[in-house]
Amino acid sequence: MAQPIQVANWFIKNLTDVDAGEVVTHLKVQKMLYFAQAWHLLGLERPLFDENFQAWPHGPVLPSVWQAFRDHRWNPIPAPEGDVEEGLDADTLGILQQVRAIYGAYSAKKLEEMSHAERPWLTARGDLAPEAFCNRIIPKADIVEYYTEVYGAMEDGEEVA
Repeated sequence: MAQPIQVANWFIKNLTDVDAGEVVTHLKVQKMLYFAQAWHLLGLERPLFDENFQAWPHGPVLPSVWQAFRDHRWNPIPAPEGDVEEGLDADTLGILQQVRAIYGAYSAKKLEEMSHAERPWLTARGDLAPEAFCNRIIPKADIVEYYTEVYGAMEDGEEVA
């Protein structure tokens, strides 16, 4: 099982192209992690990582990743040096590559909008005001149920798009 910061670094490294103006903010990496967890749960029937997302105002957030990158605030996070794939199995890398291909071109705000439209985040937020603080857990079971309803069952490692 991966560590959230390792997967975050994988996305940052694989989405950053400074010369082309492609950078990754904290907001974007959090949403990429959410979609990766969802597809990993659906496609491989196991979590990508143990930590649960919380239903923060700007969408699903992993507190450990927020802590690691909090000093960057809304600024781009520099791409990490070195190998970010060490310890990630081939099936996991396949899911990450698919999630990158599907969601990577979207802006952070578009990804936020997409996550806000999904039942797991909406249910966890309940009737809170849009900007109200919330650290309620988004249960993995809710993510699996929602994605299974929307996309159907998948075979182990099957392409998602």
